[in-house]
Amino acid sequence: MKRINHLLANSKLFFIIWCMLAAFGTYFCMYAFRKPFTNGTYTGITLWDLDYKAVLIIAQLMGYMLSKVVGIKVISELKASGRKKLIICLILFAEAALLLFGAVPQPYNFFFLFLNGLPLGMVWGIVFSYLEGRRFTETLAMGLSISLIFSSGMIKTIYFTVNEWVPMVSEFWMPALMGVLFLPLFLTFVWMLSVIPEPTETDKLLRVERLPMNAEDKRAVMAEFGFAIFGIGLIYMMLTTMRDFRDNFSVEIWNEIDSNWDKGVLSLTETISGIIVLIAIGSLSMIRNNIRGFWATQYLIALGLLLSGGSTLFFQMHLISPFWWMLLVGMGMFLAYTPIQVVLFDRMIALFKIKANAGFFVYICDSAGYLGSVLLLLYKEFFMKDLSWCKVLIRFSYILTIVCLILMVIVSVFFNRKLGIKGLVTGILDRRA
Repeated sequence: MKRINHLLANSKLFFIIWCMLAAFGTYFCMYAFRKPFTNGTYTGITLWDLDYKAVLIIAQLMGYMLSKVVGIKVISELKASGRKKLIICLILFAEAALLLFGAVPQPYNFFFLFLNGLPLGMVWGIVFSYLEGRRFTETLAMGLSISLIFSSGMIKTIYFTVNEWVPMVSEFWMPALMGVLFLPLFLTFVWMLSVIPEPTETDKLLRVERLPMNAEDKRAVMAEFGFAIFGIGLIYMMLTTMRDFRDNFSVEIWNEIDSNWDKGVLSLTETISGIIVLIAIGSLSMIRNNIRGFWATQYLIALGLLLSGGSTLFFQMHLISPFWWMLLVGMGMFLAYTPIQVVLFDRMIALFKIKANAGFFVYICDSAGYLGSVLLLLYKEFFMKDLSWCKVLIRFSYILTIVCLILMVIVSVFFNRKLGIKGLVTGILDRRA
C-alpha cells in the first residue's frame, strides 16, 4: 500500500493510469446494476395497456431522474470523507431492489426498478468528484468517458453470454444475477478511487479548488450564470433523451433496420465510438489555456451534433448502411454529450474562478435530461404507438441537431459577453494596481 501511495504521489503516468482505470471500472460495474433488465423482451406482458418493457424503463428512469434531483444537493455538498461509504451503500441498495424485482410477481414488480434507479443516479457525481479540479482532469476523465459510451453495449453482450451459460435463469432474475457477479469488481474499483490523493496546490492554482457548496454559493452562481446553465441544460436534456432511447431500445431498432444483425454489433459500435471520443476528449487536456480549452469544448459539441444529424440524413438517402448509421449517430451524440458532462463545466469553473464544483451543474442538467427521457417514452406509448422505434430515432435526431445548434449559438454569445466583461474588469484592476 505504501508503494502505491508513493507512486500516486510521484509518478504522473502511474497516477493517470490508476485514476482512469478506477473511474472506468467503477462506472462500468454500475451499469451491471442498471442496464441488464433492458435486454429482456418481456413478450406478451402489458400493464395499464402499456408495453411492459416501456413501463419498466419509465419506472427506472423516474427513480434515476429523482436521484439526479436529490444529487443537486447531495453531490454539490458532499465532503471527501463521506464518498466511499456513500457509493457502496448506493450500490447495495440498487442490488437489493433487483433481488425484489425477481422475487415479486410480474407485472407489479416494476416498482422495484424505480427503487433500483433511485440510488444509481448519484454514482457518477461521486466518481467524478475524485477527478475534477486537476491539471489533467480531461485525461483522467477519459476512463469515465469511455465507460459512459461502451459500458452498456458490453454489459448487453455479457448478459447474453451469461444467459447462454445459465438458460434456466429467467429475464426477471438475470438483472440480480448480473449485479451479484459484478459486486466484487465494483468494490475493488471503489477502493482504487478511495486511495487517489487530493488535488495538489498546483491543481488548485490552475483549475480552482473544488469545495462543498452551501445555499449562498448556489444562489450566487445561478444569479450570474443561470441563463447559460438553462441553455446548456436544454441541450443536455435532448442529448440524454436520445442517448437513453437509442440505448434502451437498441435491440428493437436493430430488429427493424437489419433482420440479420449479430448481437456482437452492440459492443462493436460502442467500442469504436468510445475510442474516437476518448481521443477527442483526451486532446482537450493538451490545451492548458482555459479560454481556448473552453471554446474548443464547445466546437467539439457542435461537431458531434452535426455528425448525428448528418448521418441520419445519409441513412435515409441510402448512402450509408444500418451499421454505419447506428455507429455514426451514436458517435456524434457522444461527441456532444460527453464533453458537457466531463469537460465543459470543469473548464467553466476554472475560467471564471467560480466557487463551485462540476457536480452541481451536471446534476441540474441530468435531472432535466432524464425528465426528457421519461416524457419521450410516454409520448411514444400514448401518441406514437404505430410508429417504429427506428422512425422515432430518425425524427428525434433531426430535432436534436437543429434545436441544439441554435441553443449552442445563443449560449456562446452569452459566454463571449461574459468573457468581455471579465477582461474589461481585469484590465481596470491591472491599471489601478
